[in-house]
Amino acid sequence: MNVVSLFNGMNTGRQALENVGIKVDKYYSSEIKPCAIELTQYHFPDTIQVGDVTKWREWDIDWSKIDLILSGSPCQDLSSIGKGAGLNGNKSSLFFVFIEILNHIKKLNPNVIFLQENVASARKEDIGIMSQELGLYPCRINSCLVTAQLRDRYYWSNVRTKESMFDIVTDIPQPRDRKINFNDVITDGKSPREKSKCLIERRSFCYTDEFSENAQRFLRTREKFGVIVIHLENGLMRTVNKVEMCRLQGFPDDYCDILNEDKAQSLLGDGWTLPIIEHIFEFIKKA
Repeated sequence: MNVVSLFNGMNTGRQALENVGIKVDKYYSSEIKPCAIELTQYHFPDTIQVGDVTKWREWDIDWSKIDLILSGSPCQDLSSIGKGAGLNGNKSSLFFVFIEILNHIKKLNPNVIFLQENVASARKEDIGIMSQELGLYPCRINSCLVTAQLRDRYYWSNVRTKESMFDIVTDIPQPRDRKINFNDVITDGKSPREKSKCLIERRSFCYTDEFSENAQRFLRTREKFGVIVIHLENGLMRTVNKVEMCRLQGFPDDYCDILNEDKAQSLLGDGWTLPIIEHIFEFIKKA
């Protein structure tokens, strides 16, 4: 397959294709974050970096040969923790650039497969607009089925899992519940939670003494932004470390070893859950 991945992030799409056994001939990555490009090229040095998505008309790509286009368009203006600008926001409005590119490819290859992902906390009107632009409604999958993380997302795709006369709904079934508990993935300590809250891009890793006067403020501020606190035997509390963040997104422990804690947090918190994308791509393979 020849693939274009917009807002490529940490290259989850390429890793998922590799893991399910789909051969990639050319993989074009549109990404501007330096640490994301660094991680992508470390794992897949043959990735072709094309840069800023808004300059797509300048890219040297034979669009007629593109088989798959991936898009995890920015969710910052759509998310419940954002400022509520929706698809009119500076970042989330980049969804419409994806639509421009998808429509351009469709004129040359009507059989192109697409996958678009975004947050389930987006407003109904924004979900409706995206569905109208894509010509079908999304399916909704929570990463808690395949990891120890609560991560509720919408996925739009024209991948078909069965013959049907109704093509207006994304035809991806729910993955099997692997029943992974948060305490199953932490490296030390324990948590009262069965599942981690959703990883976010915001920096979160630190330690604190649970008996200090700042401890309760630490708990309140961290929990407000979805950061899970782990209690250690020595009376300290900490947030998730790099290995745990990789596990919460379904990646191997060492996947982000070349990055420091901050950069890993940024990419993993803003990325896709690997086993979910593998689940979706399995139906491409079957088709």
